[in-house]
Amino acid sequence: MEQKTLKTFQDDVDAYIGQFKEGYFSPLALTARLTEELGELAREINHYYGEKKKKPTEAEKTVEEELGDLLFVVICMANSLHIDLGQALTTVLDKFQTRDKDRWTRK
Repeated sequence: MEQKTLKTFQDDVDAYIGQFKEGYFSPLALTARLTEELGELAREINHYYGEKKKKPTEAEKTVEEELGDLLFVVICMANSLHIDLGQALTTVLDKFQTRDKDRWTRK
């Protein structure tokens, strides 16, 4: 199976959203969606790793599914704001490798 790049995922999401007249939601609405998806991820983490187990009537979801939902909305946000996520991640990794280079105990 071919490994996709962040750019490819951004293009795929853009092609999907481009089918619809409404297009991307506003940044404010996308921020609300990010919050909603993060809450759903937190709920699944709590079910799998915390003390709050699922009710028998609750639908089965996975942490993987919720991370995918969160990532989809992050990509929508980046696309709507014309942000290259590959470049954004490179910038953040460079920052961590300089600012935090001596912060943690190395193996």
